Amino acid sequence: MGRWGPDARGRLMRAAMELYSERGYEQTTVAEIARRAGLTERTFFRHFADKREVLFSGSANLQEAMVSAVANAPESAAPIDAVAAGIEAAGGFLQDRDYSRRRQAIIAANTVLQERELIKMASLASAIARALRKRGVSDPAASLTAEAGTAVFRIAFERWIDEGNEKDLRVLIRESFEELRSLVA
Repeated sequence: MGRWGPDARGRLMRAAMELYSERGYEQTTVAEIARRAGLTERTFFRHFADKREVLFSGSANLQEAMVSAVANAPESAAPIDAVAAGIEAAGGFLQDRDYSRRRQAIIAANTVLQERELIKMASLASAIARALRKRGVSDPAASLTAEAGTAVFRIAFERWIDEGNEKDLRVLIRESFEELRSLVA
């Protein structure tokens, strides 16, 4: 397929994931990603700021979906229930378990990417806490609830990508929130 073919972004993502899996993140260059996708480096940089962004480009959309669901939870919802609604929104956003498994394996193999993942999770917790504050939840309750929610998300996500798991991410999120609630009851 020529460089003017459709879905340049998707082609770049697929090429990057293949190369990161085959050779490792550190050993892969932007030039190699572009070449594998049948595109130019210039095209790569039109879609991604750097090679890390291939792995993190959907984070802003995921965060927006979660924060929006927290904000739109019924007014009567307890803070933890509003956060649960937000975290559960991720279950509809993340659908490709195989991609998520490969992505997480790449991140787990690289310290710089692990740090980036932690920064993204901290940003998510902060955004959820802000949404709770807008709902009238004061601190430290807003921050504690947001941090608990992101912990639930991480645990449910890890369970979801586990090879032995067949359950849907939303089910795992609900189960994880139920487990959390049973600990504090």
